[in-house]
Amino acid sequence: MGTLKAGWSVERSRGIALGFALVVMIAAAASLPALPRAEKHETRHQIEQLEDAWRNALLHGNIAAMDALLADDYMAITPTGILQSKEQTLANLRAGTVHLTSMDLSDRKIRIYGTTALVTSRAEVKGTGPDGIISGSYRYTRVYVKDARGVWRIVSFEASRIKEPGAQH
Repeated sequence: MGTLKAGWSVERSRGIALGFALVVMIAAAASLPALPRAEKHETRHQIEQLEDAWRNALLHGNIAAMDALLADDYMAITPTGILQSKEQTLANLRAGTVHLTSMDLSDRKIRIYGTTALVTSRAEVKGTGPDGIISGSYRYTRVYVKDARGVWRIVSFEASRIKEPGAQH
């Protein structure tokens, strides 16, 4: 083990240097300005508009609008646990496999983390699918990321059916 003058070990010097670096990084992070209130409000408003555009695209089978909303690397997890890429999502919309007649959203929460926005909501859904009538309550999470051009895109979506108390699997 190497030593420095006055009995300091190399390991102790490295430990002190690492500790100092950690303190500097924490201080730098703490001094970063938070998003100004007006900018946060504007971002939240943009995400709310995108959520409405997503709902309308789904209800009206608007493939062009859905294509514009989804990132190229978009990935969804359906309520049945199936993974779905952007291409698969658009193909299903094109084919009309699932036709929603209503989707009432409530309990929406939007959290913003710089260039990422996380949305959670509750959806009351009615429509038809390959297996017949679709009806029920769902919770979903959608993740938006602002791309290099400043455009918000959906990168991830996951929905889970809300089981009614006492309902069987």
